[in-house]
Amino acid sequence: MARRQQGTPALKALEAAGVEFVTHEYEHDPRADSFGLEAAEALGFPAARVFKTLLATNGQALVVGVVPVTGRLNLKSLAHAAGHKKLEMADPRLAERRTGMVVGGISPVGHQRRLPTVLDASAMSHDTILVSGGRRGLDVELAPGDLVRLTGATVADIAAG
Repeated sequence: MARRQQGTPALKALEAAGVEFVTHEYEHDPRADSFGLEAAEALGFPAARVFKTLLATNGQALVVGVVPVTGRLNLKSLAHAAGHKKLEMADPRLAERRTGMVVGGISPVGHQRRLPTVLDASAMSHDTILVSGGRRGLDVELAPGDLVRLTGATVADIAAG
């Protein structure tokens, strides 16, 4: 895979780490119901290979969950994998403030501060997966092992349905 395009904090972090990735851009439709499913359809990738980045909190700490766009985040499983008793979805404004990215464009990499990250185990069955590149309409394709290495992610079954 070729390295391309600098710009977002996510892309800069990938470049700085020497991670091989490919950028995929599409025209974001503000009326789309699901950012992730929109990306899969617009880019022509199976939805099981496109992952969304969600943030959860226990009121003190934030945890990043990365799951396929076809499913939902199981908060109980995420809490267990991250070593917390209970988590709830983070307020979108808090997620944007802490990551420096907008909802629908939050990448698992390139945050202002490194956050504990859990990647759904289904990602490991693919040679490459797509995650947000740090803005709406931009995804990056990379090896799931590289994402784990770069984020220090734990791999666990955290997707529901």
